[in-house]
Amino acid sequence: MEPDYVRLREIKPVLAGYIREALTLVRMAPVPDEKAIHDIRVLMKKSRAVMRLIGNQIDEESFNRNYDTFRDVGRLMCSWRDTSVHRKTLKQLKKSYPEIFDFLGANEKVKKLLEKTVSAAAPVPELKNDLEKIAMMLTKAGFRIRFESLKSLDPRTLLQELDKTYNIVIEKYLICRNDAKPLKIHEFRKRAKDFLYQLYFFRPLNQSVIKSIEKKLDIMTQNLGKYHDLAQLIKILGYKYSKPDRIPALDELIIVIREEQDRYLLKTWPVAHKIFCPGQPLVNLLGFKVLII
Repeated sequence: MEPDYVRLREIKPVLAGYIREALTLVRMAPVPDEKAIHDIRVLMKKSRAVMRLIGNQIDEESFNRNYDTFRDVGRLMCSWRDTSVHRKTLKQLKKSYPEIFDFLGANEKVKKLLEKTVSAAAPVPELKNDLEKIAMMLTKAGFRIRFESLKSLDPRTLLQELDKTYNIVIEKYLICRNDAKPLKIHEFRKRAKDFLYQLYFFRPLNQSVIKSIEKKLDIMTQNLGKYHDLAQLIKILGYKYSKPDRIPALDELIIVIREEQDRYLLKTWPVAHKIFCPGQPLVNLLGFKVLII
């Protein structure tokens, strides 16, 4: 006989684990490598998604202090991640289209972007200071969460918050499909990630279905992330189409980048439509078998 109730995944130990893992990665080397930077930023995004999920059940001061910490850590590491990703993306394009780069060798922006400037053995003072600041912020956040009482969270209210997140993503999805601009697509991706990270706590309601949705969302947001990285690369290269002073090789590179973006979006929209179809109730999507939580 199936139980008529189910407990959601506990939030406090998971959130504390995110902070602890991020702190370990920060302290693992003089300068975190590209993977560590990526993983730390993901952990901060997960932590912010958790804060949004429980925000209306904790006091405002606690919410603001912790949310601001997770946001600020991500922002401090943003430029490190962006530089490495732009370099990696450009190198991949160079490998795939060497003939284009043969004509771009003298382009200062391309040349500078391909150069690696940060040494893991000897971090610059500013970077060292940022790392110390991040470690301190995470340590304090971990201490605060340790003494935060999260046992009385109402599961029905959590489900209502998940539903709010879901409807926000639907709205962002509709905006993108009617006006697919990079900034709007990026906003859709961010809110879809919120939904993905919050969904994790609701797995016990219907594990197989929810894990399947999480997998699809993860792939979808990865494709949108690659689209965004290419959009940012175009921005960093300072490209604006104009007839005077055109560089044919740069025009061709941008066309190649646009085609890559098109491929990522073609992989995204069918999945997004199935998950975020307007008018689809959340409980129908997740296929809950139990109604009492």
